[in-house]
Amino acid sequence: MKTLLQLQELDRHVDQCQAREVEIPKQKNKFDHQRNQLAKELQEREKQVQDLLLEQKDCEGAVEVCDAQIIKYNEQLNSVKKNEEYQALLHEIDQQKKIISTKEERVITILVELDDANAKLEEDKKRIKTEQDELDKECSVIDDELEEAVKDRKVLEGQRGALEDKVTPTLLKRYQRVKKSVKTGAAVVPLHDEVCGGCHMHLLAQVVNEILAGNKVHSCQHCGRLLYHPPNVDESSEQEQAAEA
Repeated sequence: MKTLLQLQELDRHVDQCQAREVEIPKQKNKFDHQRNQLAKELQEREKQVQDLLLEQKDCEGAVEVCDAQIIKYNEQLNSVKKNEEYQALLHEIDQQKKIISTKEERVITILVELDDANAKLEEDKKRIKTEQDELDKECSVIDDELEEAVKDRKVLEGQRGALEDKVTPTLLKRYQRVKKSVKTGAAVVPLHDEVCGGCHMHLLAQVVNEILAGNKVHSCQHCGRLLYHPPNVDESSEQEQAAEA
């Protein structure tokens, strides 16, 4: 029973390591969210620049179209004979010039906005790069912590075989079966007076007496956990120490 308790304690540490292996990577979830936010922020800033460039291109294209239309209207002026037609063409030319003036003014404004947007974009790139580097460092720490947890677990698992060899096969199978079925807490628990140390239910008097005598390993009839009497284990330890002396 003493060896079985040692095995259970080792398994408890293994379970803790496995729990850490599950929980540690979750710490990176918040960093992934922050990383996505930074990427989204940078995309929005880049889109502002691209939108301004597209608008500038559209304005310049519109100016070219108007210039071409003015040339066409000027050529038509030479061939019209009616004053009404001549005035209509002059009006159209004037309208095209107004459009050109509006577009050219907008291009000048866009150029100013582009300078500002590009400056902000460069600032954001540097800031976001710095923040991403910090996130990478924190993720690296988490990766190291995970690696350490895996290493600790493997060391502990490497110690199981020696302990398992010291437990009788029948008792070991019972322990493994109970450990698998028990969702929370230990599979091997102490007897407290006449109560199971796992589910805290009262046990049969005969079962209690046999556990106290240390003659037989009993399972709790309520929860199925294996039961032991602590003084029996302590006494066993004292006897082993005396034998070694």
